[in-house]
Amino acid sequence: METSLIVFGLLFVTALVLLSSAFKIVPQGFNYTVERFGRYTRTLKPGLSIITPFFDRIGRKMNMMENVLDIPTQEVITRDNAQVSCDAVVFTQVVDPISASYEVNNLHNAITNLALTNIRTVVGSMDLDEVLSNRDDINARLLSVVDAATNPWGVKVTRIEIADLSPPADITEAMARQMKAERLKRAEILTAEGDKQSAILRAEGAKQSAILQAEGRREAAFRDAEAREREGQAEAKATAYVSEAIASGDVNAINYFLGQQYVAAFEKLATANNNKTVIIPAEFSSILGTIEGITSLTGAAKESRKG
Repeated sequence: METSLIVFGLLFVTALVLLSSAFKIVPQGFNYTVERFGRYTRTLKPGLSIITPFFDRIGRKMNMMENVLDIPTQEVITRDNAQVSCDAVVFTQVVDPISASYEVNNLHNAITNLALTNIRTVVGSMDLDEVLSNRDDINARLLSVVDAATNPWGVKVTRIEIADLSPPADITEAMARQMKAERLKRAEILTAEGDKQSAILRAEGAKQSAILQAEGRREAAFRDAEAREREGQAEAKATAYVSEAIASGDVNAINYFLGQQYVAAFEKLATANNNKTVIIPAEFSSILGTIEGITSLTGAAKESRKG
């Protein structure tokens, strides 16, 4: 009885071991390879799968999700013999688990070394200025080369990004001085341009001011000439009236001209700057007579106009 229980227990344990070895659960994002006597037979997809116990076994557990590899920092000499430190990150994804499992040993190490050698090749073929300013071009060239090289391994390289490019300290200092000189140069150019524009604007303003002043003087001269012309016409008319009065025997016309000259001379004498005292002539009654003659002449002229 005890022997039968032991045998039953052994059979039960054996059945459990067989069942556990026959049923395999593959998590999402992974693929398992199945080997029979060391040879690849098939690939298990995510989910529950059954294999033959004792004959089949799980070979490689391949991660089908996108992976990120850090490429270590290395010193690279550029085409113009400048030394720069650079590192990168590589984004890869397994697209063929069979090739990734059996075409290359230590897949991550192979991709890392491939990226290191191609970084040295690409950066070494460029000048320092090109390396520092054309990072996108470097990334594109590296992606093309590394992706083509990893294609037989069943791996797709989706992106390669240069993380850091660091020239030596002396070159960095020289670049800083160059940048400062360029900024000072641009500042001086902008200042000169500003001075030029300011001078042009001042010259334009002076030109417009001179034009306006000349136009003002021309307008003033025109109006002065017009005033003198009208004054001359008035004088001519007055002379004509006086001439007619003299011709008709009117003595007051002569007194009109004499009174004009007398008043003009007395005005100059009274407004002279170097004269502080004005002497009025003793024969002041003659001035009154002259004024009366002018008044009579003016009245006669008005009556003649009315008639």
